[in-house]
Amino acid sequence: MASGLSLKRFGRVAEALRERSARGEIAGGIALVERHGERTVALAGVMDLADGRPMARDTIFRVASVTKPLTAVAAMILVEETRLHLDDPVDQFLPELADRRVLRSLDGSLADTVAADRAITLRDLLTFRAGLGAVMAMPGTHPIQRAMEDAGVGPGPVPCQIPPDEFMRRIGALPLIHQPGERWMYHTAADILGVLIARASGMDLGEFMRQRLFEPLGMKDTDFSVPGGKLDRFATCYVRDESGALAVWDTPRGGMWSSPPAFPSGGGGLVSTADDLAAFGRMMLNMGAVPGGRILSRPAVELMTTDHITPAQKAASFFYPGFWDSQGWGFGMSVVTRRDGVAASPGRYGWDGGYGTTLAIDPREDLVAVFLMQRVMTGPDDFRINEDFLTLTYSALDD
Repeated sequence: MASGLSLKRFGRVAEALRERSARGEIAGGIALVERHGERTVALAGVMDLADGRPMARDTIFRVASVTKPLTAVAAMILVEETRLHLDDPVDQFLPELADRRVLRSLDGSLADTVAADRAITLRDLLTFRAGLGAVMAMPGTHPIQRAMEDAGVGPGPVPCQIPPDEFMRRIGALPLIHQPGERWMYHTAADILGVLIARASGMDLGEFMRQRLFEPLGMKDTDFSVPGGKLDRFATCYVRDESGALAVWDTPRGGMWSSPPAFPSGGGGLVSTADDLAAFGRMMLNMGAVPGGRILSRPAVELMTTDHITPAQKAASFFYPGFWDSQGWGFGMSVVTRRDGVAASPGRYGWDGGYGTTLAIDPREDLVAVFLMQRVMTGPDDFRINEDFLTLTYSALDD
């Protein structure tokens, strides 16, 4: 094929999806690979186990943290218009983050703090070095974890339920865990970034992203909620119970995405389709160019997809075992730094989402790979399905 993808070998993806659906590991899923401008799709299973709606190419999924790269692009649009600046304090738009206090110790009292060495910048938010985020320990282990959870701003599978201004007020009442720029911490910076984009643009985050990103790319099914007329295409989300069986976690009708959210989460609130995410990936491969114009410049895309985390910061920033061995972090997404597996193509970038979603973009291979299912992930081991998808995809490359 002109795509350089062996259909016979890519058939293993569809086979794997069928097998996992038949075993009850997932309800269903879809895999889309675009290479050299040609898209190849594999799908299997159902959108909903109760009514048996078959998985379809235009099925809408909650993409969770795959939202993060899209939010980072939205921020860079404002940077290129000089409405935001990477190294300026964000206090102008986020006064709640001014004059920060920093914990002396992770285990310490929230009152035992020192003054921040400097203000938080946009670069800190984009690289997840703003000083606040997910603590990789059992919930409630540390006082700051309990405080974030009690305030309703702790990272987790359930989206934030409070309006942006109240979210920032509660964030501003908490001390930072680390000094700004010192270490990498997951997630929270992306939600703060979404509020910053809204305030700097003077628009709701969803509306800004629709006008400046989704509509120019033809991403007609990407948003922070699903309108009534599209709910029949919206997949049910499941979670595994104690026996390993799939239990309903969120329903299309009456669920958390069936109406506009109080908080449009820049860290994990979007819904989308395989083709919509492929369009985003193609724009990134084209260095920001779209038919008739640009979303970003080539230098902006190159900056976003560069590893910005130093070796010392990686050593001090635990996520899960082995995470930093072959990965770095750009703006809102991971970047593969060395080949240690079939799919670990140096320079490949993108991210995964906690409901079983993956977006991988590989300039070296001219490839966009999208994998979507709907099962709440409870730990790194749950991403074996996603890792297998990428391995099967790269093993099908035929040139």
